[in-house]
Amino acid sequence: MALILGVQLLLLNHIHLFGYATPVVLAYLTLTMRRGTSRVAMLLWGFCIGLLYDMASNTMGMAMATCTLLAMLQPVLLKLFAPADAPEDMRPTMRSMGARPYLLYALFTMLLFHIVFYALDAFTLSNWPVTLMAIGCSTVMAFLFVVIVQLLTNSIETSREQKHSRK
Repeated sequence: MALILGVQLLLLNHIHLFGYATPVVLAYLTLTMRRGTSRVAMLLWGFCIGLLYDMASNTMGMAMATCTLLAMLQPVLLKLFAPADAPEDMRPTMRSMGARPYLLYALFTMLLFHIVFYALDAFTLSNWPVTLMAIGCSTVMAFLFVVIVQLLTNSIETSREQKHSRK
């Protein structure tokens, strides 16, 4: 959690594509919660992640509200995209779900996160083209971040398995 939050605050918050689209990858922390985690634990996790981000970046509760909403919806989203025969304690990864279902799950989750986050940020429809551009660009950048993290973790896990099988 600290690594993702640190990358967000120190690196990603300083990326402003077209001057207004900033990827917010906090959803990744909720995205990877195990299936079967209690609803209370999920809500507290989302609330705390958002609160820490809000305190560090002065976003006045936008991240807290968005992360809490996403934590509430994560079990439903996971049920939609996870294989039916997935274990009850599965951690959603590209490896456990398969590439296509995981990528759809991650893309939909990132899109939902950015829609809510930027809708709260704009809080008006007077400049909707700018808000739509920010949502789209931020979602794409955050999704690419998730894909890169998944590919890196898959390669690390594969190399560990190969190392253990040689012994």
